[in-house]
Amino acid sequence: MNHRQRFAALATLALIAAAPASHAALKVLACEPEWGALAKELGGDLVEVSVATTALQDPHQIQARPSLIARARSADLVACTGAELEVGWLPILLQQAGNAKIQPGQPGNFAAADFIRKLDVPTQVDRAQGDVHAAGNPHVQTDPRNIALAAAALGARLQLVDAAHAAQYAARQSDFHTRWTQALARWTQQAAPLRGTPVVSQHKAFVYLYDWLGLKEVAVLEPKPGVEPSAAHLQSVKAALAATPAKMVLYAAYQDARPSDWLTANAGVPAVKLPFTVGGTPAANDLFGLFDDTVARLLAAGKR
Repeated sequence: MNHRQRFAALATLALIAAAPASHAALKVLACEPEWGALAKELGGDLVEVSVATTALQDPHQIQARPSLIARARSADLVACTGAELEVGWLPILLQQAGNAKIQPGQPGNFAAADFIRKLDVPTQVDRAQGDVHAAGNPHVQTDPRNIALAAAALGARLQLVDAAHAAQYAARQSDFHTRWTQALARWTQQAAPLRGTPVVSQHKAFVYLYDWLGLKEVAVLEPKPGVEPSAAHLQSVKAALAATPAKMVLYAAYQDARPSDWLTANAGVPAVKLPFTVGGTPAANDLFGLFDDTVARLLAAGKR
């Protein structure tokens, strides 16, 4: 870091520290842990963040329970993935909360996927295809480049919703951008040996990770998105891998590992648990830890 960069960093920290301690925090309800962690990065003491789900829950399958409705009722901003990930529960939550500030179309309703190019967008949607999302694959948080896009959009939204502290949010956003850009370059360099590695997915949860790192998905254990694999389907995957071998099979921390473990036991393909979001593993205790641990686990499996 040169003299000019050090001066800019010190000025940013001074502006962040200038935030009044007595400020009534902006209440943010995040649908998933990654957006809660991002809101904390960008808001610091200016925000009070609660998260509707944990890293060990399937974000598709959440109940709009009374305690969650109460948090939505008092929220100033909801920060979610969008792209229909929460379609089974968020609309009910917003309706039951009756909070005009966080309804769709209002500044207090933020969907990260609205600012990110979606992959796996189907040309047609048929429920016979399984749990397919018409807007595209919603698991955008597995690519740190998407986190950067979401950070820019969420930072601007915080400044809009809490305009009195726009300067502080802008300073925190600038500081996060600098640190994230440096970390992204490091992760990309570290993971370069993985490019072209053939992998199996338990669920179509990592298409954005593959797009970033150049991993090659050669099979999926679920016969259709959200449908557990049968013994016959697992046997068919094993047979296909005889012709197209894979280096590892990946599953998210919230998923039942048994299908991946079956492939390990019967086809010798190592199973790798990835945190998938903040809190998915002990090392993934914030957004930086999420990608530190994801890259480390992939590299360790790649060396086997």
